[in-house]
Amino acid sequence: MLRVTKLTDYATVVLTVLAARPGAVLSAPELAERSGLEQPTVAKLLKPLAAAGLVQGFRGASGGYRLAKPADAITLIEVVEAMEGPLSMTECSAAAGHCGIEHICGVRSNWRRINDVVIEALRGVSLAQMLAPAPHPAAFAHTASVRT
Repeated sequence: MLRVTKLTDYATVVLTVLAARPGAVLSAPELAERSGLEQPTVAKLLKPLAAAGLVQGFRGASGGYRLAKPADAITLIEVVEAMEGPLSMTECSAAAGHCGIEHICGVRSNWRRINDVVIEALRGVSLAQMLAPAPHPAAFAHTASVRT
């Protein structure tokens, strides 16, 4: 099954808590409480998110974390890559030299194309959009019928 890790999912939850309070500095315990996650999990998430430049950390009595840039400037591909590294649907999707049969493989180029489509889809969704309620499923059905 193709899915993001639980930590990536949780990272999105923590980031939306911050996005809902632009400019606010929230401590790890506050983020844990508001997100419904355990404090050690939130602390574990904040390290790679800070390293990727998605959150800023502040020390001191009134320290905590806030988004490093506006929520509409943070895309889901940035979150995924901060938590999991470069997106790669298959071993050979990211770079050559990872597969023993790539010199005779007939599907590598198609997997790379699919990989690129997924990246673009994630790049097309911002953290700000994740705050909004999901569109009604009927909207997806209409979109799907238009594409076919």
